[in-house]
Amino acid sequence: MARKRSIPEAVHPFDEAHGVETSGLIPAENLKTGHPHDDEVTAYYGVAPSILRSLIARWLDSGPSHSIEKVTFIDIGAGKGRGLLIASEYPFKEVLGIELNPELAALAQKNISHWVATQEFLAPMTLIEQDATEFYFPDGPCLLFLFHPFESKVLAKLMRRIETQFARRRGTVDLLYVNCECRALLDGHPAFERLFFGPVAMTPEDHVADLAAIAQQAQYGSTGDEECAIYRYVGRTQAA
Repeated sequence: MARKRSIPEAVHPFDEAHGVETSGLIPAENLKTGHPHDDEVTAYYGVAPSILRSLIARWLDSGPSHSIEKVTFIDIGAGKGRGLLIASEYPFKEVLGIELNPELAALAQKNISHWVATQEFLAPMTLIEQDATEFYFPDGPCLLFLFHPFESKVLAKLMRRIETQFARRRGTVDLLYVNCECRALLDGHPAFERLFFGPVAMTPEDHVADLAAIAQQAQYGSTGDEECAIYRYVGRTQAA
């Protein structure tokens, strides 16, 4: 049996600047844990910081129903935690990361601990090792972030989870979806309204780093942008 290994890492400038370890591309077949969702898991790859910052800016411009200080940011499939660290730059009520893979969760926790000890941040961070489809969302408004962490079957389960928990509660859910390959599920769902869809460009620095990482394998390409979407949960009765 061939030995499984990660693609050799091209270190991202974000890691060099902050002393964390969020770089590298880990193929999906190297992330098996024995969980029933293994076949739906996608590769690990850290989001380009400029993409997430641009999406948060678009979300703020969309007129969310609550101020950012009242919103909990939740990274679904947090990986090594880059999205959490970036989100902590904003004054969210709290930043949560949900990660199923125990090795990635351990790396994310290590990065969070280093960040808290060495960097300025505005929001407290917590990493939870759990199946996102079994996660109990906190009370109040939430902003979910997904960098295509899994395929359609698990996304459908997550959407049912959102409906089950928020249909009877006063709270809002917005969703930032990067590399939105399964967006048809959300576009066709009567309880979700699409606020934005289109390519979001990286900064030149992020594109150079992306090219360096992608060059080490043949499965993926880099165009300097990501296809992204933003959704708002409006409930079935309002989305007729």
